[in-house]
Amino acid sequence: MKLRSRINLYTIVMFIVLLVLVNGAIYFTFSRMMLDSDLERAGAEAAKAVNGLNEAERATGISVDAYLRAYMPVNGMLRLINIDGTSDATSTDPIQQHLRKIPIQFYEKEIKKLIEFEGRHHAFVSIPIIRSSGEIGNLQMTESLETTDHNLRILRIVLVAVTLLASIPVILSSRLLSNFITKPISSMIRTMVDIRKSGEYKRLPLPKQSKDELYQMGETFNKMIDQLERNYEKQEQFVSNASHELKTPLTVIESYASLLKRRGMTQPELFQESVDAIHSEAIRMRELTEQLLLLARNEEQWKVEMTTVDAGKLAQEVIRSFQAAFQREISVQLEENIIVYADEQKLKQLLYILIENAYKYSEAPIIVHVRKAENQGMIGIIDQGVGIPAEELPKVFDRFYRVDKARTRKTGGFGLGLSLASEIAEAMGAKLSLESKVGQGTTAKILLDITNTH
Repeated sequence: MKLRSRINLYTIVMFIVLLVLVNGAIYFTFSRMMLDSDLERAGAEAAKAVNGLNEAERATGISVDAYLRAYMPVNGMLRLINIDGTSDATSTDPIQQHLRKIPIQFYEKEIKKLIEFEGRHHAFVSIPIIRSSGEIGNLQMTESLETTDHNLRILRIVLVAVTLLASIPVILSSRLLSNFITKPISSMIRTMVDIRKSGEYKRLPLPKQSKDELYQMGETFNKMIDQLERNYEKQEQFVSNASHELKTPLTVIESYASLLKRRGMTQPELFQESVDAIHSEAIRMRELTEQLLLLARNEEQWKVEMTTVDAGKLAQEVIRSFQAAFQREISVQLEENIIVYADEQKLKQLLYILIENAYKYSEAPIIVHVRKAENQGMIGIIDQGVGIPAEELPKVFDRFYRVDKARTRKTGGFGLGLSLASEIAEAMGAKLSLESKVGQGTTAKILLDITNTH
């Protein structure tokens, strides 16, 4: 069953059930009130008749039958019952003669109740009395509640009619409600089908006057499509650039392999040159592949383990390793001991990337500055190289982007280092930024949360 049909069905059924319950409660309450009121009225009339009977028996010249006729209720019957269950006298309305068929029963105490006889409600009241002869008896009054039953029948008809009439706007409103709710969902389904068939990314039209949950759902869908489109475009660019980067080393390897196959055995110097070239390009391909795999990770796959890290101590450790490997002068400026909250291994990897970048693009000594900045710990890597033009700075974190393509090819870069650094910083919750001036150098800054300062 479609969502629209379920909304229609559930809305109509729930409303009709609710309406029936409400009308049933109204009918039950009103009928109880009317019948109880009639019963109280009959009880009051019976009490008045008992008082009249007592006065009549003390007086002379008034027969019991005349008394009963005087106090007989309209549409009812008045009867005197002896203790042995016999009746001395009965007075009945001419149109209620069937009431004489009601079985005679003596009651020891006052009784007031509703009875049903021949399909009709009657008010029955039995009051004990002491006759002038000293005998105990009952004065019993039975009154037909036909008028009340008639009114209740009319009430039932009215309530049923109201239920049926109220169901009509409910059906119409439920259809409008289901259309209102399912319209954006149907629009979303059509948009998805169009995207699947055409391969183009489309958005839902959103009403500006509404900010409800349906609007939020459509807005979220459009944002998701925007994100998918951006990711698809990045993926296409990523695959294109990766293919381009891998094409060059593969071509070099293929060329030298063909050269070795033709003349490698007869020319030892050519053999050595080819092996060196193939080895060098193989290393470049391995490094490129490793960086591509790192960049392909999701944020959840980084497995970040956040701990307290002594930023100055870690920076000195990285610098010692780098100096031993590349024989490059690197100085440390440590203003105070800064304890930051970070993943130690990821922070070390981030420092390696930034120091290696400074090493590649400058010949002067590199400066690493560790200090406190705006209630955060900052690690700055400063080089005195050629710098980066201001218009190029926003692009340097893009994958495969290189400011000086000829130079980066010479130094072996792929344009992935800063992109990888940005991913690592984001995974740790750190902030990475670059400041640079052409001809003066570049400063890379890492901002981390401080846990404690000594």
